[in-house]
Amino acid sequence: MYDIIIIGAGPAGLTAGIYSCRAGYKTLIVEKLNAGGQMMLTDAIDNYPGFPEGITGFELQDRLKKQADKFGAEFVYGEASKIDKTGDILTITCEGKKYETKAAIITTGASHRKLGVKGEKEFSSKGVSYCGTCDGPFFRDKNVVIVGGGDTALTEAIFLARLAKSVAVVHRRDRFRAVESLIKQAESISNISFIYNSTLEEIKGDASVKSVVLKNTLTNNIQEINVDGVFIFVGLDPNTNFLDKSIKDEKGYVVIDKDMKTAIKGFYAAGDVRADAYRQIVCACGDGAKAAKFAMEYVDELSGNAY
Repeated sequence: MYDIIIIGAGPAGLTAGIYSCRAGYKTLIVEKLNAGGQMMLTDAIDNYPGFPEGITGFELQDRLKKQADKFGAEFVYGEASKIDKTGDILTITCEGKKYETKAAIITTGASHRKLGVKGEKEFSSKGVSYCGTCDGPFFRDKNVVIVGGGDTALTEAIFLARLAKSVAVVHRRDRFRAVESLIKQAESISNISFIYNSTLEEIKGDASVKSVVLKNTLTNNIQEINVDGVFIFVGLDPNTNFLDKSIKDEKGYVVIDKDMKTAIKGFYAAGDVRADAYRQIVCACGDGAKAAKFAMEYVDELSGNAY
């Protein structure tokens, strides 16, 4: 029996674990793959407080994981598939094993959204990628297209420009929604170009990607350009398929109140998985600390130790 089980070991989950373990609560962190979440896909993080020179996603994850280990967090690696509640006890099913807890915090984050165009699935890992940091080295001195107009798209464009021969950023609107500093930085790099008011309609190739078909949203003109890789950054979808619909909004994000509580008593949410989250690492960490606080108070209530 655990006091708190945290599902997901991204920045929100690791921070929640640090806070709960440090306060003496028996805590288990369940992680599908490796600790770190989306920040593991980030080459450089330069807006996390306390690191004026920036820090890589891997290094920040490593520091958070070591801190959680230091305070005694337990880890189990596998995919959570079900959450049940009987009386005051929550049961988390992970890879066929059941873990009981007094309180739980969901911090599973979100995954990169697919475009759903022809060729995307067929050429996944054959030229189609959702992570420039992971796959960029495969496209050294090659031509790539990035689809998207937010912070992630331009951050990845800037990174890929170091490796690729050319980077073309395709955006469906006439201006980016990314922060101005990223836009200016991307515009200053000679091998980054921009294709506005356009959507990617199809990805073509044989054994790997060879070209993409683009459609101009103003004129409906179609053009096909030769590329070696396609990087897609068009938003996120929450990792909540295993959760009951009663605690999710129409987009699948977990709905919480001001105390990070879901509609299920003793069940909390933090980070990118929750509705209306500001999807930044520093905010996920704050969410994790806050969720841990209220989860600990709930455990104290159950144990008759509230004060």
